[in-house]
Amino acid sequence: MQQALKIGGGGAFWGDSMIGFDQLLNEDLDYIVLDYLAEVTMSVLARAKQKNPELGYATDFVDRLLPDRLGAIARRGVKVITNAGGLNPEAAASRIARLIADRGLALTVTAVGGDDLSGRAEEFRSAGVADMYSNAPFPEDSLSINAYLGAFPLVEALQNGADIVVTGRCVDSAMALAPCIHHFSWRRSDYDRLAAGSLAGHILECGAQATGGIFTDWEESHSWDRIGYPIASIQSDGTIEISKPRDTGGLVSRGTVSEQILYEVGNPAAYHLPDVICDFSNVEVEQISGDLVRVSGASGAPPSGNYKVSVTYADGFRTAFYLSVVGIGSRRKAERVASSLRDRSRRLFSDAGLSDFAEFDFELFGESDCETPTCTTTILKLAARHEDARALEVFTREAVSAGTSMAPGICGVGGGRPRVSPCVRLFSCLLPKGVLEGARLASPSSSPEASHRHRAFPGSNANVATAGRPEEGPPRPTAPLVDFAWARSGDKGDTANIGVIARKPEYVDHLRKHLTIELVRDCLGDAVHGRITRFEAPGLHAFNFVLESALGGGGMASLRNDPQGKGFAQRLLAWRIPSP
Repeated sequence: MQQALKIGGGGAFWGDSMIGFDQLLNEDLDYIVLDYLAEVTMSVLARAKQKNPELGYATDFVDRLLPDRLGAIARRGVKVITNAGGLNPEAAASRIARLIADRGLALTVTAVGGDDLSGRAEEFRSAGVADMYSNAPFPEDSLSINAYLGAFPLVEALQNGADIVVTGRCVDSAMALAPCIHHFSWRRSDYDRLAAGSLAGHILECGAQATGGIFTDWEESHSWDRIGYPIASIQSDGTIEISKPRDTGGLVSRGTVSEQILYEVGNPAAYHLPDVICDFSNVEVEQISGDLVRVSGASGAPPSGNYKVSVTYADGFRTAFYLSVVGIGSRRKAERVASSLRDRSRRLFSDAGLSDFAEFDFELFGESDCETPTCTTTILKLAARHEDARALEVFTREAVSAGTSMAPGICGVGGGRPRVSPCVRLFSCLLPKGVLEGARLASPSSSPEASHRHRAFPGSNANVATAGRPEEGPPRPTAPLVDFAWARSGDKGDTANIGVIARKPEYVDHLRKHLTIELVRDCLGDAVHGRITRFEAPGLHAFNFVLESALGGGGMASLRNDPQGKGFAQRLLAWRIPSP
């Protein structure tokens, strides 16, 4: 058997801590991968490139992280793969090459592009390309259009001797799959192994989320100030061991890794990637020792003939800000402030010939009011969207004036007027892979993941229809779900998912009976406006709930306090179910 390949996950997003990269540089690794891109990040990079054609990449990687660490990269012989190239990987690679030359180092940097389709918007619009989830038409004005590429373009860069690979948009897991293909000489048809390499990449792609970050049992994850970042040791047969650097904080356990496996996944039995359709439903996670787990059981099938394509576009403007309201009746005072600001702004809009809000929303957080002298505090979040920035400037000006013209006890407005910014939305579609090979699009595309994404794949035990409530009877003892399970939630556009993992295998039947679709909808109230689907992953002793139209548009388009559904799992864990 070939020597195991060791890959470290050094960053989860643009803005993540640099401690992970420094930790991993001191380990005996073959590769370090860093994820910088999210859908919204692409729109930020598009605006930067419009202002300066030499930009459009994640400057933190090129100008902050690399300069002082290039020498260590060369000495350790570790290769680095990142999608920090964004919309301009060539410019990023050129800048890195100059840094390398200035230091007299023998490192090769390679840019991987080909994902940028921004020049073909009219073609896609004319062909009637529609959103794969909502069937909405192609946007009139797009900020960015990028296909999610797979691992093989990165493999070619490694085969050509690259030490640092800077790519544009690719699926996050491809950055770890590519080294596996290159190291083990896996073929395009080795679907089970491609699925295993993709699983390793999926565990690594969110950095410390696999090593104790945002873990349900957070009190067991120690020393967050020096939390360890994940390391995957991968065998040629696809077996994976997950660990973290020595003498670091955090935790590597069956729970932390299982939560990450289900993070931002829809159907665990049919996770579509450009190189393979992965089946993670029978994956098993075994605790080998402290801070070491073994992951096995991934299988794969041939990929579809389509790429998923992410389009970002501007949809007017938005603003969001918080006020604190202190004192007796703080919640009622906050509600009245919100409605008064809304009504006053509407009147001023009308006087100025401006239309009404496209969207107005407020949320209240804090202790419940009680009619006693006890002093309480309510946090009021106000958010609005309008097609005209001038209208939101009126609204934010009036919001500041609330401190002297509305309820007593308003504070937190001394930092100046809230900011008005473009509202960026995400449009997702499927396009034939031939669009990147010079083929012109003749008609709208379709694929299994678009037309059958709620079909029950073998082993998935998907429940789409509303699940029944538990039978009526005498009241039974109840306990919070957290007593029986770990859970983590995440987002893909306007869709959220909640992965729920039984703490013990013997809890699965009880959860299957009581953790129903109706219970999830009851728990999350009116946050979810679309369908809820429950999938099962028997290998993980887990269930995965997919919640459509659940995030108020998602990302930068959402006016909610939690636009990525990060709190959904926490709310569900507090929900009480019958106790066996």
